[in-house]
Amino acid sequence: MTRAQDNPELAETLRRRRFLGVAAGATAAGLLGTGTAAAAQTGSTTAASARNGRGGPLVPRGHLGIQLYTLRDQVQSIGFARVFEELARYGYDQVEFAGYTQGTGDITLKQLGRLMRDNGLRGIGSHVGYYSDDPKAYTFATNLTQVLDDAEALGLPHVGTASGPWRYGSTVDGWKRCAEEFNTYGAAAKARGMKFYQHNHAEEFSFATDRPDVRLYDVLLAETDPELVHLEMDIYWAYVGQYRFGKRADGSPAPFEPLNYVLRAPHRYPLFHVKDGEHDETATDGYRMVDVGDGDIDYRRFLSAVGRTHGGRRDHHWLVEHDQPADSLTTARRSARYLRSLRCGGRG
Repeated sequence: MTRAQDNPELAETLRRRRFLGVAAGATAAGLLGTGTAAAAQTGSTTAASARNGRGGPLVPRGHLGIQLYTLRDQVQSIGFARVFEELARYGYDQVEFAGYTQGTGDITLKQLGRLMRDNGLRGIGSHVGYYSDDPKAYTFATNLTQVLDDAEALGLPHVGTASGPWRYGSTVDGWKRCAEEFNTYGAAAKARGMKFYQHNHAEEFSFATDRPDVRLYDVLLAETDPELVHLEMDIYWAYVGQYRFGKRADGSPAPFEPLNYVLRAPHRYPLFHVKDGEHDETATDGYRMVDVGDGDIDYRRFLSAVGRTHGGRRDHHWLVEHDQPADSLTTARRSARYLRSLRCGGRG
């Protein structure tokens, strides 16, 4: 295992972090009603400019992470220690887990925690399955206590699922049942000082089979307690959803803007998956996934708008992901460089 004191470049990265004081740290009207976006803070004084981060980075120090699923090939081939060392060199602050071994064999949570600390990284969240027919499976539905124990052992502030609420089908009532279960998991997580979250794919923005006028994502938002169930918007898949489900089954228009979901309830979105895509009308999804900064999603606009919420505080975490990168370490490096280059009030 390589520690910071054995790697001068890594040691310098960690020294800079300590010096800078890095802290770890639409809806259908009939279902949710309407909301208004938080106004931008535009004060002309120096204090107001500082408060709003004018001229500063759109992704504040301490808030850039990566979903380790992106690097699963490297984790399996060179191990967590070397992957974490590389991530620290690229300027990452956080990692999100997709399983705690990722094919590496036996590794304990204690060892994982130490490897993160050695490299100045923080675990920000973890993806766990929602349910399984196997009563011994490691999911929220079948093993809630163990799931929360493990997240707590790693000091994770968030623990969630990338599974959609499809357990009882694609009807409004089916999603209401899932929402009740999500509320239960959220209450249990909150009791441990953590936040439960759900990560979307494109299909969450489709319509209920029994109510073709109702978008299923709106059911999830309306039926879950906003203090118990949080959301991790996968921005790429949300825009794929915009492309695929911008019309109802009868062909009538049903446009939506993913950013507006966040601006209506920014406190519900502590985490984001940042992945990019080139628009391609020949592709089923309407996009081809590429490294962050190489695609057509306007991340400067998206991050700027979200950054103006909460009175200008930066309470969100931005996690790079690519489902099938050609070279995962290169993707991680290039994506971090691009996001770190984006500045408030600038072109980036």
